[in-house]
Amino acid sequence: MEGDHGTMKVLLINGSAKEKGCTFTALSEVARGLNESGVETEILSLGTKPVADCMGCGKCRETGACVFGDIVNEIVEKAKTADGFVFGSPVYYAHASGRLLSVLDRAFYSGGKEFAFKPGAAVVSARRGGTTASLEVINKHFSINQMPIVTSNYWNMVHGNKPEEVLQDEEGLQIMRNLGRNMAWILKCIDAGKQKGIVCPQNEYTHKTNFIR
Repeated sequence: MEGDHGTMKVLLINGSAKEKGCTFTALSEVARGLNESGVETEILSLGTKPVADCMGCGKCRETGACVFGDIVNEIVEKAKTADGFVFGSPVYYAHASGRLLSVLDRAFYSGGKEFAFKPGAAVVSARRGGTTASLEVINKHFSINQMPIVTSNYWNMVHGNKPEEVLQDEEGLQIMRNLGRNMAWILKCIDAGKQKGIVCPQNEYTHKTNFIR
């Protein structure tokens, strides 16, 4: 985190195949709240190319990068210099986008250290239902990776079947802007702590057991 020595930056990932759809509209409003608070933003779209699921091959443990040379490695590389993250997804059959979940699984497995201890937030867009279930599955990636989870004044969701309808969701847009402001506040608090010599905890990682033994 750069703090007084440079501008803080948040990476926002659009997990929809539609580059300028409802999820992008929501993320843009989050970015607005961040920008107004002096934080730089970048919105990265996953695009329409197929995204492979994690095979559990373990090659990333040897090379430091996922064996699939796609957008996942690009995200992990960008994560090295990002101070916080917002992952956005449309809701499909009451769950988050499969392509986003594949990206999250592989990015956090191959490059989890680049996200650890940095604030993360999930944003979802739905026509009607499935929002809270989608938020939960995205947030689990943050909670297993020691990331502060950023919230707003309501659950981080917007509603609409197309961008024009999302823009009519006044409360949803307000939630997004407040989320951006809250993210900026947490980033500044973390930076202020670092300026005072407060560092990330030195946690224990020696014990790992399975339920059957």
